[in-house]
Amino acid sequence: MAVAKTQSKFKSKRNPKADRVPRRGVILKCLIDQGEPTSLARLGRALKVTKADKQVLQQRLDRMQNAGQVLVDRRGRYVLPAKMDLLVGRIIGHPDGYGFLSVDTEVDDLYLAPRQMRRVMHGDRVMARVARIDRRGRREAEIVEVTEWHNKTLVGRLVQESGASFVTPQDRRISHDVLVAENAKGGAKPGDIVVVEITQQPVGHRHPAGRITEVLGEHLAPGMEVDIAIRKYDLPHQWPAAVQRDADAVEISVAKADQAKRRDLRELAFVTIDGEDARDYDDAVYCEPRGGGWRLFVAIADVSHYVTPGSSLDAEARKRGNSVYFPNQVVPMLPEALSNGVCSLRPDVERLALVCEIALGKRGAVKGYKFYEAVIRSKARMTYTDVAKILVDGEPELRKKYRSLQGSLDDLYELYSLLRRRRQQRGSIDLELPETKIIFDSQHKIDRIVPQQRNDAHKLIEECMLTANICAAQYIAEHCDAPMYRIHEVPDADRLFDLRRFLGELGLQLGGGAKPTAADYADTITAAQRFPKVIDIIQVVMLRSLKQAVYSTEAVGHFALNYDLYTHFTSPIRRYPDLLVHRMIKSTRKGKGSRGKSLKQAHQDISEHCSMTERRADDATRDAEQWLKVEFMLDKVGDEFAGTISGVTNFGIFVRLIESHIEGLVHITELGSDYYHYDPVKYRLTGDRSGQVFRLGDIVNVRVMRANLDDARIDFRLVGERAKGKQTGAVKGKRKGLAKSVRRPKRRP
Repeated sequence: MAVAKTQSKFKSKRNPKADRVPRRGVILKCLIDQGEPTSLARLGRALKVTKADKQVLQQRLDRMQNAGQVLVDRRGRYVLPAKMDLLVGRIIGHPDGYGFLSVDTEVDDLYLAPRQMRRVMHGDRVMARVARIDRRGRREAEIVEVTEWHNKTLVGRLVQESGASFVTPQDRRISHDVLVAENAKGGAKPGDIVVVEITQQPVGHRHPAGRITEVLGEHLAPGMEVDIAIRKYDLPHQWPAAVQRDADAVEISVAKADQAKRRDLRELAFVTIDGEDARDYDDAVYCEPRGGGWRLFVAIADVSHYVTPGSSLDAEARKRGNSVYFPNQVVPMLPEALSNGVCSLRPDVERLALVCEIALGKRGAVKGYKFYEAVIRSKARMTYTDVAKILVDGEPELRKKYRSLQGSLDDLYELYSLLRRRRQQRGSIDLELPETKIIFDSQHKIDRIVPQQRNDAHKLIEECMLTANICAAQYIAEHCDAPMYRIHEVPDADRLFDLRRFLGELGLQLGGGAKPTAADYADTITAAQRFPKVIDIIQVVMLRSLKQAVYSTEAVGHFALNYDLYTHFTSPIRRYPDLLVHRMIKSTRKGKGSRGKSLKQAHQDISEHCSMTERRADDATRDAEQWLKVEFMLDKVGDEFAGTISGVTNFGIFVRLIESHIEGLVHITELGSDYYHYDPVKYRLTGDRSGQVFRLGDIVNVRVMRANLDDARIDFRLVGERAKGKQTGAVKGKRKGLAKSVRRPKRRP
């Protein structure tokens, strides 16, 4: 379906009256020209809005007020916040009761004292003014007006004390308890995890009030961590009736008519290679030597054939933005009839695909590419584990089982070696961070947590997907009016400065001066291999210095991968931007035009939305995994483990257990009877009297003291030599040196 058609469908749904009312920019300019607070009637006359359209103007002004663009004074007149020295932004709450105001137009946040936070909750949008500068030099804000109440519902635990019932939110950034009347409990019992609808926002010194709309169950019930995360982050997880109806109407197999006018690739030995627990297979690969080089076929499920612009399926997919993968559950972007059915490239069945056919030279350089619609028939559903055993270990039984595919698999592996070598020569950031997999028992409780290792099969598929993605990026850059890219900007100067100081403590350095490249990062990672005990920590610190990758219509490039152009093309089942890129490619191949300016703005809006849904999914899965890890440690209180210091703060050290990679806090009060000084650049705490140093990467022994599900927090205490304040050899030597430099005269008898 053409991209241009998307725009025409969106336009047809617009209110024609809205076109007769000036846009926001014109309204703002008019308020500036007025030079004083202006009533609705006067503003309407100045803008020449008819009486019939006055209500539409009022609605537009209401939306501008919610966005913080205008403010209504006590006399009902519209004023500009900038004229009143007001700042507009969003509230960021802190578990300790205070908060910050993230201002839309400024980099630095403003501090909000606990008394100010009583009026708002995390996520609310407000107008505020700078009230004072505190002793620490921080600007402190005072809230003038709440322009948008962000929290309509909350998830938390029902508590009953002294005859009063209230819900304590699971989100620790919200410090308010929500009062619940006796007749508004909805059958919930004290201790239950519930969803509460806010019926009264915090006003003055009054707590917010609400009514319970859903009882999720006891806090240790199986799957509770996912239920909480879904509701805490407001993840769309139920299919609207129209979406379910449209999904049920999709044929379970590919119709003969849909195969017409497509290239027939059913004889090629395509295979899918995924994890053991994967259920949606959206990419298949095949490779063969040709003309002294290689021909790589990357076939991607043609989701855009079934999910058309303007449909209910498309609207819901756009709303969700991406699938969310929890440890034991998936919230998919598309209904199962598509994601695990007709769009999934299952073996031995016909499937529609959008294919990227790539011609590569004998050293792996891309010589050309083309996109076309095809029908394929995957020959096997393979796993990373089996492919690695076949190609790397040469396991006889598996090689015999997949004897008919052995030649094409060997070709893929040989091409992968060339692509991998080119990537290393080009220089890209390839962090090998430790990953874990949670194994559940029959009761859906954690049985164990095991480390996950990326093998050559993972990297083989990764290189194939990267190659197809850069071809897609180049194609849409050349042929589309409004391309969408995956961008990754260069690191900030401040983060680079901190990273270099940290690396300097280890005798490492990051090249590139003020503008390092991905190749400079790669060289540092290679040099860091000589510190095997702390290589994971070094890579984590390097990762923290990088910005987050996002979607954008601007061709900024991808810093970490060292590409000038990059996009996402290979996962349209689980990512909406990939689906949009498919539509762009198919639209231009059919020679259909599009409107540049309006389309670019629409795609930029989608880019920002999908960047948000990606962050939301990351936060939700992180919360669920942390909940599961805390639950796993509940029966291990008192047990001792070896761990690595993975984080250092001014209030203590975080320790990651070596076997399970579970992380907990050793509070600074548990480090011994001493005053500890925090060095944020060198990531260490140093004892004032003892000289004991706790730094990133140190190995320590800890005892589990607490596992608190309410706070999703694990507390450790040091045991062994470090707990007694005894020094390692390195620290002892340093302390001797300090003692020598400030040696005191002997006391006279």
